[in-house]
Amino acid sequence: MKEKPRILVVDDEKVALNNLVYILKKEDYEVTGTQSGPRALVLLEEQEFDLVLTDLKMEKVDGMQILKRSKELQPDTEVVMITGYATVDSAISAMKAGAYHYVAKPFKLDEVRKVAHEALEKKRLKYENIRLREQLGRFEGTPQIITTNPLMKQIVEMAKQVAVTDTNIVITGESGTGKELFANLIHLNSTRKKGPMLSLNCGAFTEELLANELFGHEKGAFTGAETEKKGLVEMVDTGTLFLDEIAEMPLPMQVKLLRVIQEKELIRLGGVQPIKVDVRFVCATNRDLQEEVKLGHFRQDLYFRVNVISIEIPPLSARKDDLPLLAYHFLKKYTKLMGKDVSEISEEAIDLLMHYDFPGNVRELENIIERGVALTQGHAIEKNHLPDDLRGAALQTFRKREGKYPSLEEMEKSYIQWVLKEVGENKTEAAKYLGIDRVSLWRKLKKLGLDE
Repeated sequence: MKEKPRILVVDDEKVALNNLVYILKKEDYEVTGTQSGPRALVLLEEQEFDLVLTDLKMEKVDGMQILKRSKELQPDTEVVMITGYATVDSAISAMKAGAYHYVAKPFKLDEVRKVAHEALEKKRLKYENIRLREQLGRFEGTPQIITTNPLMKQIVEMAKQVAVTDTNIVITGESGTGKELFANLIHLNSTRKKGPMLSLNCGAFTEELLANELFGHEKGAFTGAETEKKGLVEMVDTGTLFLDEIAEMPLPMQVKLLRVIQEKELIRLGGVQPIKVDVRFVCATNRDLQEEVKLGHFRQDLYFRVNVISIEIPPLSARKDDLPLLAYHFLKKYTKLMGKDVSEISEEAIDLLMHYDFPGNVRELENIIERGVALTQGHAIEKNHLPDDLRGAALQTFRKREGKYPSLEEMEKSYIQWVLKEVGENKTEAAKYLGIDRVSLWRKLKKLGLDE
């Protein structure tokens, strides 16, 4: 849709036509008016409109004919009927033929504004859905990171470039940002892509079990070891091993891993014979590894071995422009998995998501959309299908930005902006909800640079 929506108004009564054109132009729409039904059909063939408001009863060409032709030429254009013959039968006939709504004469100005706004919003949302689906189509096929964010695009390109170097890489970022997805991207763009890729969460095992998972054991190495077992490092030979939450690896295990990286060989538990391995290590952590080294929780020599190249993934809150695209990606995924026909996310639901800070990042968004698909009985995820506490959580979530916590002034500014948006920029209402008088609000707005 264009920035200024285009509306065609058709009414054979001159006064009614002029009133409608005036009302809609005042709303900053681009409006074309005509008293002639035949002329309206010509305009529909020559120009594109986002909305058509047409009288139902007209000579030569009536509103139903205009509705039918509009749907043939411009299927996504919404049509609203305006009629002095507001019977149930005429309304039902128009709606069945594809009309968005109808307004009865004598019409009320607020009603016309409201219906026009809602019809255009539906058209805009439909256009946005089409645009997002087209964007998603470009990401299908080979595994890719779904993003249109400039910073994320740079990070993706960097990951692809360093993938071919065969050096060890550390991926940092908050939980749920997609570190394992980047590890997969690196493997698939590396010279090892024909080899295996395996993953291990270092925080999910005790030291003994972690050693067994990584290096395997010989028969009889311990009670119950009735056969030999290859560890992940041996199994992933010529490929890539992804070590998630590397900062949680116990220090004794860090020593053993360092030896494998340096010597390119391992010894199974209970074994004496070194086994040569050729493995690339991609590690991930949500902690600051340099800080962990200073605290003595992570070996400095291992840090330099695994952190040859570092890639930092930003949180979802820093790439909100990707949120609708990601939401529709998960919508498509879970619609298919659940066998449901859900194709849209309402504007109210998207708006609520856009105002949430997502401490759980992309993983949390995925869970929310999965929940929405499961709950909806229609074709769209609505606001009421989102978690009940989402609105409150949007206000209560605090996170570091660029290594700093937000100041009280920043939080106050953000909260006032949110309240103003909720009450339609009505400062009297906002002051009431904020518990201050209008003059105090004006002073705060001036102080925070929000007075304009």
